[in-house]
Amino acid sequence: MEYRLLGRTGLKVSSLCLGTMTFGTSFYNIAKVEQADANLMVARAWESGINFFDTADVYSYGESEEILGRAVKECGINREAAIIATKVRSAMSDGASTGTSDVNNIGLTRHHIIAACEASLRRLGTDYIDLYQVHGWDILTPLEETMRALDDLVRAGKVRYIGCSNWSVRHLMKSVAVSEMKNRERFVSLQAYYSLVGRDLEQELLPLCLEEGLGALVWSPLSGGFLSGKYRRDNPQPEDARRNEFNFPPIDEARKFDAIDALDEVAKRHDSTVAQVALAWLLAQPGITSIIIGANKMSQLEDNLKAADVKLSAEDLEQLNAATAPAPRYPQWMIELQNQGR
Repeated sequence: MEYRLLGRTGLKVSSLCLGTMTFGTSFYNIAKVEQADANLMVARAWESGINFFDTADVYSYGESEEILGRAVKECGINREAAIIATKVRSAMSDGASTGTSDVNNIGLTRHHIIAACEASLRRLGTDYIDLYQVHGWDILTPLEETMRALDDLVRAGKVRYIGCSNWSVRHLMKSVAVSEMKNRERFVSLQAYYSLVGRDLEQELLPLCLEEGLGALVWSPLSGGFLSGKYRRDNPQPEDARRNEFNFPPIDEARKFDAIDALDEVAKRHDSTVAQVALAWLLAQPGITSIIIGANKMSQLEDNLKAADVKLSAEDLEQLNAATAPAPRYPQWMIELQNQGR
């Protein structure tokens, strides 16, 4: 297992991170893993060299955090050696988003962030959260309020680092400016969607992460299972596949099977699987710190873990890149044109 620095911190995290959205019983049709199987997965991930675990308060309304916290203890994992990340933003009670119950149990206000952090600490059974991430943008709350609340949590010792997820480039850059101007804690990472068939991150956000020293953490690296190897031109909707019921996240529909064809060819050269090569491609991209792998059964986890050992050649990367390379958008194409030969 390779270990990479998280942004411009000195904290080392494994290049594969175990995601726990599948832990619990009530998150769309994704959460299916109960405590006994979660313990086995956490133990296997730890044995493989993974030291990084990602969850969120909203995953099965806190059940994922509880299961992960118990698994760390029951597997005998040294808490100081484990890097645990969780998230805050979403409604944690039925009706909060529509105003029919606790209308303040949502968002990135000081009120909700501090209360949610205390609740996450209890569920995880820990005194501190290694990486506390805001789980999306809040259109109502001033950014300064959010950043001050996060800064206070770090100063109180309840959170060690802060990050964001699913933010736009303008919001992320504004947060960097606010943190530097106010001398407050700065985001060290961005957790975002990225895959061979979902490459929007390359347009603005990934270059910003590289320029500003933020670690890029990838969620849904297999695009909701599309790059698992199940989907083929002659079998576009395999039986019992997750995307049949939950067609998320969006993928490049025009070139999705071009990607599968290229992955197949590269996988054969490496005696590997489509999923392993898809993950290895991400690990080879500049700026990527860690990719979050999730599974609802051990066989999926075992397959994904092997991606850490797949080393792609320049020829492999060129073939995969060419299969789905997005056309530059304005002003990227103008910047590239103006900087030719410099």
